[in-house]
Parts: sequence; C-alpha cells; structure tokens
Amino acid sequence: MRNLVRIVDGNVFVLSDDNGDIEAAISNPSGFFDFDSRFLSLWRLSLDGERLHPLSIAERNYFTLRFFLVPGEPTHYVDAKASVIRERAIAGGGFEERLTVLNHDRKPVEFTVRLDAASDFSPLHSVEQGREREREPVGRTYRSVEERCLRIGYRREKFHRQTVITSSEPADFDEHGLTYTVRVLPKQGWTTTLRVRGLVLRPGGREARERLDRRPRRTTEERQADLAAWLARAPQLSCDWEAVTTTYRRSLVDLAGLRFFPLTLPDEAMPAAGLPWAATVTGRDSVLASFQALPVAPDLAVATLRMLGIDQGTVLDDFRDEEPGKILREFRYGELSAFEELPQSPYYGSADVTPLYVVLLDEYERWTGDGSMVREFEEEARAALRWIDEYGDILGNGYVWYQRRNERNGVENQGWKDSPEAICYADGRLPRLPRATCELQGYAYDAKLRGARLAREFWGDPAYAQALEREAAALKERFNRDFWIADRGYYALALDADGRQVDALASNMGHLLWSGIVDESHAAEVAAHLLGPRLFSGWGVRTLAKGEARYNPLGYHVGGVWPFDNALIAWGLRRYGFAEEAGRIAEGMIDAAHYFSGQLPEAIAGYARELTRYPVRYPVANSPQALATCAPFLLLRALLGLEPAGDQLLMAPRVPDRFGRVELLDIPGRWGRRDVIGNARRDARVRQ
Repeated sequence: MRNLVRIVDGNVFVLSDDNGDIEAAISNPSGFFDFDSRFLSLWRLSLDGERLHPLSIAERNYFTLRFFLVPGEPTHYVDAKASVIRERAIAGGGFEERLTVLNHDRKPVEFTVRLDAASDFSPLHSVEQGREREREPVGRTYRSVEERCLRIGYRREKFHRQTVITSSEPADFDEHGLTYTVRVLPKQGWTTTLRVRGLVLRPGGREARERLDRRPRRTTEERQADLAAWLARAPQLSCDWEAVTTTYRRSLVDLAGLRFFPLTLPDEAMPAAGLPWAATVTGRDSVLASFQALPVAPDLAVATLRMLGIDQGTVLDDFRDEEPGKILREFRYGELSAFEELPQSPYYGSADVTPLYVVLLDEYERWTGDGSMVREFEEEARAALRWIDEYGDILGNGYVWYQRRNERNGVENQGWKDSPEAICYADGRLPRLPRATCELQGYAYDAKLRGARLAREFWGDPAYAQALEREAAALKERFNRDFWIADRGYYALALDADGRQVDALASNMGHLLWSGIVDESHAAEVAAHLLGPRLFSGWGVRTLAKGEARYNPLGYHVGGVWPFDNALIAWGLRRYGFAEEAGRIAEGMIDAAHYFSGQLPEAIAGYARELTRYPVRYPVANSPQALATCAPFLLLRALLGLEPAGDQLLMAPRVPDRFGRVELLDIPGRWGRRDVIGNARRDARVRQ
C-alpha cells in the first residue's frame, strides 16, 4: 500500500496522498470511508489547471492534517507566486476542508480553483482485497447538483448511500465537482470551507443513524479538548531513552483516534481494530487491545465486553459460523454484508475470541475491582465456557478445534494467524481440517482457571469452580504430553485432524507462556527458541521460523514480526521468570517504533536486523492498528512487572540498560493511583 496520510475518528477516516488528493486505484486504496463504505474515491484539487505539490505536512493529532502546497512540479516552485494551505479535519460525521489560496505577487491575480469529486461507493472489503475495479456495481449511481451543494449517491434496492458536498463560499457546482473563480489582492489570501458528509439513507430518504447515533457533533476545538483530557487521564511516562516516551505518547494519541462508539452503545468507546481495513466492531482485536491497554485506559474493556456480549452467538448458523456462546469475529455494515454476499453481519469465524472474552472479563476485574461487570456478564461468561467444551471440542478429545461451517466464503484458519498458509508443517504441507492450534489450548486453559475464580468469588458457585479447575489441570497435563516435540524442544504449532503434530516452529508457543499452560520443565527451551536466531529477527519474534519451508520475511503470518504478538510473548516470558529475554523483545520493538515516528505498524518484515539495519514495514500493514498501538503498554507492564493482587499493585521492575530510568506515574486501578519507578542500575522503588 502507498504511504498514504490519514485522519480518523473511530470508523470515519480519510486516506489521501501527501498533497491531500484522493485518486483511488488498485494500487492506491485512498478515499473517505464511513460505515464500511467508500463515500469519496476522487477528491482532486488544482489551481489554474495545475496539480499541487506538497512542501510540508503538519500532523498535530489523529483528526486534523494541514498541507502546504504549491502549483506544479517541485522544479517549478522556486519563488512561487502562489501557494495553497489545505486544512482537513474530521467533523460532523464526515470531514471539513478549509482551502486558503495565497497570492505572493505584487499585483492582483485571478485564480481558478477546481475540485474534482466522485465516488464509487465500494464496500471496504472490496477495497481491501483490491477488487473494487473487478466488481461492477449492482445498483445505480447518480449525481444531483443543487445550489452550493453536490450530491453523489448509490442505490441498490433498500441500500442507499449518499455523499453530500457543500461550500461556505459561492462555487460553480457541476456533476463532477466544483469550481471557484476568485480574485486575490497582492500579498493577500482567499479562503473557503468545504464540508463532506456520508449519509446512510432509509427508503424514505432520512439518515438511518439519526436516532441511534446520539454522539454530539464536536468541533475541532472540542475534539482537541477531548484529546487533551484523554492524555491527562492516562499515566504519565518519563524515560531516559527518549524513543520510549515518543512511542508511548504516539500510542496514546492513536488509541484515542481508534475509539469506536458502536451504534448500540453510543456513549461507550471500544477499540476499533485499525486503519484502513478494520475500523469496525471486532472480537479478537478489541479484546486483546483492551487487555493490553488496562494499565492506561481500563474503561475500554467495559464497552468491549458489553458489545461482544450483546452479539454473543445464540443459534447454529452455518453461513455466519455462529454457535451458541461463541463471540463474534467482526461486524460489518457495508453492501456485501447487507445482501449476504459476505457473512459479516455479524460473522463468528474465530475460535480464539470466545475463551479470550473470559480472560478479559477476569483481568478487568482484577485490575479495576469492578465486580458489578463480572456479575452483569455471568451468563455470557458461562456460555463462553460452555462453548469451549460443547462446540470448540469438535473431535471430543478435550482440545479446542476449528473447522468452518461456511465452506463458500468463511475463514479457513480461525485463530489469529488466519491467512490460508499460516498453519503448516515444517516441510510446507498444510494439514487438513479440523485443526487444533497450540495457543487455542492455552487460551482455553487460562479461561477455565479465570472462570473458576469468578465462579468462586462472584457467582457463588464453588462446585462449578472446582469442576473448571479440574478440567484446566487435565488439559494442561494432556497438552504437555501431546503437543511437546521432545527431540526438538518446542511445542507443535497444532494438531492435525488425525492427532499428528504439525511441527513448524512458530511464535504461537509464546502465547502459551502468557496463558500459563507451559510445564515449568519446558519453559527454558521455549524461551531459548523464541530468542534464538531462527525466530528472533533482532526487532522481534517472527511468526514463522527462518528455515521452515513456508518461511517468507514478507509473509503476513509466515515470517513477519507482529508487535502485539511480541508483547504477549514478552509478558509470558516475564511470567516464567525470563526478564532479560522479555527486555530484549521490548528493546527491539521500541527500536523499530523509532523508525516509524513512534507508531508501530501492524507488522514489519522478518528480515534479520543485521541485513537491513532498519525495520521494513509489511507492505499492506494496518496503521494505526489497535493491537500494535497497545503493544507498548503491555511491554511496559512486562518491564515493570505490574501485577494486580487484591487491592494492591505488585511491581518488580527489571529494566534493560538501554532504558535507564523509567517512571510511570498515576497508574489507575482498584488501588486508586500508583507510581512506579524502575532503574536499570538501581533498585526500583514505588511511591504511594
């Protein structure tokens, strides 16, 4: 994907080239997106017929951008007689663009300012897959010119979307855009404000979200105040290594931009998965992002648990891969979902989200002391735990398996590594379905133990707690027998349908340390593999080890390095006492973030650090992406050894030399607020 610039607010975002133009193509998935649809595919500015070239871009926050432009190619702008400032901000369910034309000449100049506009109303999924040009629109596109307004619409039966473009200054509107003819005095400027809004229309022509979306339409100033308040509420970090504080602040700002207010819960924010392909309600990404963000923004977990609980599966539905108790994978609002060309309305094709839901519920209570949430979602948690045994255990042998019900367009691999080739043998063969990946067993083990605690302490059901603990102990014993590859010293990636070990060496086993299912006798060998040269690139742990048949440093799940994967691995290493190894991962991740101005992308290439000398972004990585955005928070937790224990926050900082002194102040939780200070060379101390 091209290096596009963006503004975002939840599921509303604009992707454009660095001059502010939108010119969507297969190689350029730019546009104005809302509600899983592209409402603008062309937004091109010219001055006197010349395209504009960027001198600089100012990105102050996640919802505004300012472009400084001159007409013509770079060689033309020495002593340019005119320049343009293009200021863009999320506003009112769409965006505003303030155009200022500056005349630097000593005489009045007449300018022709032109904005070409169009929309293909492509579903976001089609844009993601690069198929927007392959798919002929089924519905009808129309254009309507009104006074100071251009409407571009798309209608297919009851499905109706419309883009509305207005201007504060008089313009000549036509079906393909608008034109200004302006006279600017010497050393003066001319300004207009354009407003672009995407409408989701009912059959009668009214905005469908009007009654559901009760959020106030905030001005840019109000958004700035909200961001300042968000940053003020978060713990304050200082560190001798400046890259750490830069990454921390950038993560806080990006997470603010990814806050998504579902129509069902318009007053509560959950993390959207990321831009550009997953700015919507998700299961896995929202759960794990909320888990990672507990030390800085624990309230995000509330909306995540509530929204996913509301949409928890209740029936058997092959098309949506739905089963009773199962937590959804994603919910999409676009055309493909509306007409059931795709099953994301919602779609349940993930085997890992359901046990992770219980993990988050328990960890949220442990961190905040909010027992009311545990009681409120007792039924949902019990249903999720039942799913593990009743529907997750497809073969009836005590493991969690997956096999899609929707054979036409359901997801084949239903763990977090969901690309088709991700689960493979060392020699590159693909196992037949169903498959039981190793991390699923760790999640199930963790969910049962956490569910037992909730049953005993909050649900008044000690018998259920004892049963869950027995099941967890049996699972751990069985798992360490069946998944451990003794002659190689690591856990199998999965079991195949015949119970044979899928023997590829992969990062998944790092999640086993996080869940606690690893037998103590195996932990050192697992840690050695994770930090060994085949898996550890120098920036982080690769998804698949170098030397495996399908290894590819540019492979999404077969060689790339994922920040969230590494954060969970670091936390797992710390859990088993491997503090130095956890520190190496944290240092590699912060080093990588430094090359991306503090913003960790979804994934980076798995090239060895000594080969490239700098991290290489995965070609189509989401950025910002909630899981990567929140990874630094969990890495800090691992370095500082933060662990809730009753009404106290335990801490055991083990800070690598590179970090020097680390101070994390005002950490929120059931203990109120706590400060933690870790020093690489002196004993850590804590201030009340």
